[in-house]
Amino acid sequence: MGGSLRVAVLGAPGVGKTAIIRQFLFGDYPERHRPTDWPRLYRPAVLLDGAVYDLSIRDGDGAAPGQSPGGQEEWPDSKDWSLQDTDAFVLVYDICSPDSFDYVKALRQRIAETRPAGAPEAPILVVGNKRDRQRLRFGPRRALAALVRRGWRCGYLECSAKYNWHVLRLFRELLRCALVRARPAHPALRLQGALHPARCSLM
Repeated sequence: MGGSLRVAVLGAPGVGKTAIIRQFLFGDYPERHRPTDWPRLYRPAVLLDGAVYDLSIRDGDGAAPGQSPGGQEEWPDSKDWSLQDTDAFVLVYDICSPDSFDYVKALRQRIAETRPAGAPEAPILVVGNKRDRQRLRFGPRRALAALVRRGWRCGYLECSAKYNWHVLRLFRELLRCALVRARPAHPALRLQGALHPARCSLM
């Protein structure tokens, strides 16, 4: 048995958090978007590099920082485990929505501010979803990747939940980084170096 890991998948509404998780777990894609009204928890077992890991995957938070469309603030509670006790974070944005990228930027800052003193540094992977809509993206991939890796000191990857492109790679990269987070190498470097061939599958 490899142990257990807690992963939080966070981002603005409509960026594809649930779609990414469902592609990873069930291999399906919901054609109609249904807002996630409350955080959901999935508990799959994953085989990675010959070891079995029990995952707790937290799906989502609320609306964008500040005020939701209904006027009520929906920001993840700093006391919630999705911010404090998580082993790794996936921060998802829509490559066609600059507002969703700003949300991820604010989320990353909030995670850093609320992490308990002395707690291990949790790797963060910023994921640009909806790569199938490449022609409508708001900024060039290389510039965004450089900003995230060098400026934010996080990992970066793009995927398409709709076509299941890079979804498995996303979780494989994140989990391998979470498992080696105690090493002295920088988290962003560990994330980018976690892509050599490895098996990652659900059980």
